[in-house]
Amino acid sequence: MAKLTFRLGERKQLAEATMSFGLELAGQSFSFQPGQFIRVGLFDPPYPDPKGNVRSFSVASAPADPVVLIAARMTGSAFKRSLADVPIGTPVSVRGPAGSFVLDPNSDAPVALFAGGIGITPFRSMLKHARQQSGARRLTLIYANRCPEQAAFLEELGAWAKDNANFRLLATMTQPEKSKSGWHGPTGYVDVSFVRQYLPEAPSGGCYVAGSPRFVAGVTQALRQAGLADQRVWTDEFTGY
Repeated sequence: MAKLTFRLGERKQLAEATMSFGLELAGQSFSFQPGQFIRVGLFDPPYPDPKGNVRSFSVASAPADPVVLIAARMTGSAFKRSLADVPIGTPVSVRGPAGSFVLDPNSDAPVALFAGGIGITPFRSMLKHARQQSGARRLTLIYANRCPEQAAFLEELGAWAKDNANFRLLATMTQPEKSKSGWHGPTGYVDVSFVRQYLPEAPSGGCYVAGSPRFVAGVTQALRQAGLADQRVWTDEFTGY
């Protein structure tokens, strides 16, 4: 696993309590597969964290993008507060890439992607890469959040779905009543009834699930109840810190 030093190049509010951070390569080459993660470290954080100064983040950008993009729910941890407050241009250490939560590059079989909250990050990388490559693989994204204001990248993903017949977006909200702008799409949790309604035929390429341990366990159980074999489901759990 390579160790490099990047610089914090940009910082944006993506959604309620969610921020993105663009890491500039500074002339270095960095190769990864969509879906992989990196270990990001702060050299001199303003807020010491008892869990240390390094965290893992799935890469949200595509390999061809000029910056390495990560995103995080701002839970109030000292590490995340430091990442939000250090000056733009601050050096950060990066180890990676790592992880096997990737699509088979030798297959065009359709797949379904299940994202819960910030679990969207590896899928944004996959979807943007597929978009840049003009691939023919059919991709269905089931994206669950409490309300649309908390759904990172939702507007962007919706635009991608409108101009790409091979990409289908199914966003569902579990607490739509909390939305200030309203929500007129699917609602409720991704349980077996949801899977049977919106994904009546299991994709031949299998299913990928990313999000909190509770979300991953729930969706995995729903897919099992819907008749999908465990060996056709790949998971990536996001734990809070």
